Amino acid sequence: MRTVLVTGTGGAGRTTVAAATALAAAREGQRTLLLTADPDGTPEALLGIGALRSAPGRSADRLPWSVPVELAPGLWAARVVADEWFRGELTALQDRGHGLIDMLGATPLDGEELTALPGVEAIALLRALRAARTAPPGTGWDVLVVDLPPAPDTVALLALPEQLRRYLRRLLPAERQAARALRPMLAQLAGVPMPAQKLYETAERWERELAAVQGVIESEATTVRLVVEPGPLADRALRTARAGLALHGCRVEAVIANRLLPTGTSDPWLAALSGQQQDALKELYEQWAPAVPVRELPHLGRDPHGLGDPRPVDAPPGDDARRAPAGLAALAGAVGAPGARPDRPAPDPWTVEDRLAEDGVLLWRLPLPGADRDGLGLVRRGDELIVTVGPFHRVLPLPSALRRCTVSGAGLRDGWLQVRFTPDPDLWPKRL
Repeated sequence: MRTVLVTGTGGAGRTTVAAATALAAAREGQRTLLLTADPDGTPEALLGIGALRSAPGRSADRLPWSVPVELAPGLWAARVVADEWFRGELTALQDRGHGLIDMLGATPLDGEELTALPGVEAIALLRALRAARTAPPGTGWDVLVVDLPPAPDTVALLALPEQLRRYLRRLLPAERQAARALRPMLAQLAGVPMPAQKLYETAERWERELAAVQGVIESEATTVRLVVEPGPLADRALRTARAGLALHGCRVEAVIANRLLPTGTSDPWLAALSGQQQDALKELYEQWAPAVPVRELPHLGRDPHGLGDPRPVDAPPGDDARRAPAGLAALAGAVGAPGARPDRPAPDPWTVEDRLAEDGVLLWRLPLPGADRDGLGLVRRGDELIVTVGPFHRVLPLPSALRRCTVSGAGLRDGWLQVRFTPDPDLWPKRL
């Protein structure tokens, strides 16, 4: 299954581009699910449908999204339902630990009194990514298009599975589970499940879930579309987003320049705005193309409503397009559908180059396009390298060869972070 994550600068029209992408994929005969986490009803208004609601029944049996609504042949839409999913998960957790709850004399919480905690939306969205990928053959989708929050929040979201897995390994390391075989016997003697046993079982389940979600994010079949409304302020935000996505190994498939105003108008106010957009658009091409395609979407003159809109919008004087339809159908062709497989393989973010013979160092190369030296930080801590790019951080485990080395320098050149490692004589194997 192809997964397309749509994010970008704030207010650039991410939901519109996500819907147009999904429609373009469905038109090519691919079963497509448009998944949104936007809770304010904007996707429904854009698509011209009623509210996306959860399915009736027990909360614990539901998927983390609403009932998919078929919008067109091959196209469905659904919303991540964090509240309902959270209630179902917590209720199921109480059911599994009822013995311990009874032993402590605690009163279980009713599903009706539960409300989602901060951060649950991110967990529910990640769970939805995995649920869509693991659907049984013949019942799932060929393409999943996900309407995500603005780029800084999306980068933090995509980094979450790896971060949580690291926290679990630190708090509950594998060596502490060596005596796990004794816990069932102790539980039988006590008559109730041992808390430590339940703790480790829950941690193992979380580890499997997080590893599966991380696998979806890092898959070569998962790509990102960045949406931006060209302008001087959007350029810096897009650079930061690009560096953050690269830091976490996410591949940008396309940059969508949205809401482009017509050129050649005689209106001085509109001409000034259009000229500013064209200058920013030129910079986009210089920074991204040809490695990453830049696709242009025109300003429709008003917000699109529904998949198709038969009412044309008169183009401004001097524009080449005399009359253009205003709706998602008009944008689907320009935004394009994702291919069955990505055009290019995902780059290996951790490439170790052996330069011992020439320079006496091992060179670790990490692609960080969009990063600048002012916002870059490196800290070596034991067998890990902590990389900071602007507001984003990632803890990278060092390859085994580099763990026996000391950091002797680093540099950022042509979008690549190159860290030099010198072998430690006390740790490096000695030749006889």
